[in-house]
Amino acid sequence: MNRWLLSLGALLLALLAASQWQNQHLQQTLEQQQQRLGATQATLTARDAQISQLEQQLQQRERAELALRQALSGAQGLTLQREQRLQGLLNENKKLRDWYRTGLPDDVIRLHQRPAFTKPGDYLRWLSESQQLPHSR
Repeated sequence: MNRWLLSLGALLLALLAASQWQNQHLQQTLEQQQQRLGATQATLTARDAQISQLEQQLQQRERAELALRQALSGAQGLTLQREQRLQGLLNENKKLRDWYRTGLPDDVIRLHQRPAFTKPGDYLRWLSESQQLPHSR
């Protein structure tokens, strides 16, 4: 009976040691998972903040686009009114119609001619190197 109790005690001690080791291992795993969870939560928080910022930028751009579309619509309306008024004046006045149909003088055409520019600096360089207009008298 003593041997049996001794064997049972040894078995219980071995089970206790195994449980203690398993408990430590599970505790380490839990700590690692908590660290991963914290890192994942930080990543998600940063991502959510970035998404929120992008949504705000999108809303601002949509408002700006709407304002530009409204401005464009207004400008198109003004252009149409201007063209209709010009056409009405041309239809009413023969002298104005004849003047409108004549070509521009060569000097004026020359003033409107310029090379194609790819950069703003090219235009400034061309402008500073071009001939100045004569003084009017």
